[in-house]
Amino acid sequence: MTINGTITEKVRFWVESDTLKFLDNGLGRLSFDLAGGTFAWTCREALVWHEIRSAFRWQGREYHTGLYERHEVIGEPKELSDAFGCGLQVGIRHEKPGLPIVEQYFSLYEQQPFFLIRVVVAAEGGLKLNRIVVLQSAKLSIENAPSRHEASGEDQLHALRIPYDNDKWVRYIAQPLPWETESYEAAALFYPGSRRGFVTGSVSHDVWKTGIRIRSERAGRLDEFELYAGAAGVMTRDTQPHGYVHGPRVESPLVFAGYYDDYREGLEAYGQANAAVEPPLKWEGGVPFGWNSWSAAMSTLDYELYTSTSDFLRGEVQPLGFESGETLYINFDAFWDRLTAEEMADALRRVRENGHKPGTYWTPFAFWGSPEQFSREVEGTGGKYTYGEILLRDAEGEIVADIAGGLAIDPTHPGALQRIDWFTEKIIREGFEYVKLDFMAHGALEGKHYDPAIATGIAAYRHGLSYLASKLSPEAVGRPFFINLSIAPLFPYAFAHSRRISCDVFGQIGDTEYLLNSLTYGWWMNGCLYRFNDPDHTVLYKSFNQDETGWHEGRSRLTASVIAGTLLLLGDDFRKEGAAERAKAWLGNRAVMDIARLGQTFRPLEGGFGDRAADVFVLEVPASNPEGGDAWYMAVFNFDGTKGARKTVSLSRAGLNPKVLYRVDDLWEGTEQETAGELVVDLKPAEAKLFKLTQRTVI
Repeated sequence: MTINGTITEKVRFWVESDTLKFLDNGLGRLSFDLAGGTFAWTCREALVWHEIRSAFRWQGREYHTGLYERHEVIGEPKELSDAFGCGLQVGIRHEKPGLPIVEQYFSLYEQQPFFLIRVVVAAEGGLKLNRIVVLQSAKLSIENAPSRHEASGEDQLHALRIPYDNDKWVRYIAQPLPWETESYEAAALFYPGSRRGFVTGSVSHDVWKTGIRIRSERAGRLDEFELYAGAAGVMTRDTQPHGYVHGPRVESPLVFAGYYDDYREGLEAYGQANAAVEPPLKWEGGVPFGWNSWSAAMSTLDYELYTSTSDFLRGEVQPLGFESGETLYINFDAFWDRLTAEEMADALRRVRENGHKPGTYWTPFAFWGSPEQFSREVEGTGGKYTYGEILLRDAEGEIVADIAGGLAIDPTHPGALQRIDWFTEKIIREGFEYVKLDFMAHGALEGKHYDPAIATGIAAYRHGLSYLASKLSPEAVGRPFFINLSIAPLFPYAFAHSRRISCDVFGQIGDTEYLLNSLTYGWWMNGCLYRFNDPDHTVLYKSFNQDETGWHEGRSRLTASVIAGTLLLLGDDFRKEGAAERAKAWLGNRAVMDIARLGQTFRPLEGGFGDRAADVFVLEVPASNPEGGDAWYMAVFNFDGTKGARKTVSLSRAGLNPKVLYRVDDLWEGTEQETAGELVVDLKPAEAKLFKLTQRTVI
């Protein structure tokens, strides 16, 4: 785990009085008020959060721990030694006659500025809940620190809203209070100038959708804050309420909450906390390079485009250095079924003869047919089920409302699982080695599922997605098989190697800015949740649905993909002269392609731009040998397609030594300069620069 600072003290639990107990690691302190049923969290003498309660909704009303009559520590603190480190766990029980028992379990670790909490609501006769509030208190303050590098004017407390999924061109938003919003699974409160911030979110994703409600009516002050399990609404694509969780003991998700001197470290630590609970799906191969058909052709995809693309890349571009592991993926997107069986077999043969790996596309949890097609037999079921039978329904038996024209397939239905068997067996037999799974949010919708033991959308989605991933595991396939998620919830994550970080992204400068908005606040997912962030098909020249892009516009789009983490799948029809020209001009730049082959995401230099993207991103690459020096890579963008721009980047703000003279290599232009203290960058309209900085001498 990322350690923000150093500390030598051990975690200790101690008692001040019968009603006041403490759990402390020398860096942060949890204080338990056993008279009032609340707790507090202080950290580094900069964050103070008090009168925190947990709550649940039951029998039509909401009850919080402050309403309970008896509050006590559960037994003795439990020693911990797990993926988070060494620490202690303390349980607090809240009791009141006539109400279910509430238990809170707190974990605090050595040298960590965060705590973990899980809430359990228990009743001997059993109960059902669809809302548990894990953290509820508006009394949170973060002491700001003076900064010479404030993003704009006075440094104001910002809230970060993280979207539930990446559908409908949704954006991340970070803007100053006052503001009212709801974030999903995770959120942050931070000062862009000093970068001090608080990060919280769920780190288990097997049952609940988690929401974080933030409301503020005055600058820098919270009026309402609650992290709760049971989110469902427009932003989660749900028309039905969150499903009820049944049992004698109903548990909330495990929740992370911590303070960091740099909120970016906090988001990275949150990502690492998820990986500690459930590691990302392992991928031992390199970064996938290649091509995807959607942007190039959309519904006009045919045999000629698919095969000619493989031929062009093999003969004209791959020899220049555009490859990873000496191969490329050549991927069908939607409408691959336009090819006849004979065309498909021959296309796959030609691709493999070129030394390439074929990829395909599927929507496992979305049905696109009309009511007249509900009676159609579901593939792989031997006539036992029709599509009308496997669609997700509500409590009244009505089919749940569509998303973007697609109806949800119930991932728990045996017909849906047999359909997965049929499709995975088919693509394995045909020799595919990559699949793009699209419209995945359909599988996580709330509704009444076929399997009565699975009562929530996330539990159903996890059930279906994990089943699909098991069918495509190296053990099942007999070879590595890459799984990519397209339109999908951010969580759960452990059943795919990559997820598209945004919605559809094409080739214009507005597309690049939109993609980088997602990278500005989602860079930390790379390597923690998914092995790779996916920047979508990279358009150099022209998308099927757009006009031709300018030279700098196209290269900015490529630069954005290179720094994303990354899959590098092209999206042009290279039978067009302009597309072929740019491919040969840009994809042979080995210094740039080597950055893409690292598979590492650049970090945003700044945050707090509302729903816009940062324009400077930085990656530090430690020296691979004792003689070599560390290198810093910096990408700088101009999102204005009509005007040039001059940008001045503080090297100390970017993590470099202000007292060192650096050599600066412009990797696109092949030029060199020296600088110290700051880097001044002049950009043409829609242009991006990509630099490598290495140390020359100490000034």
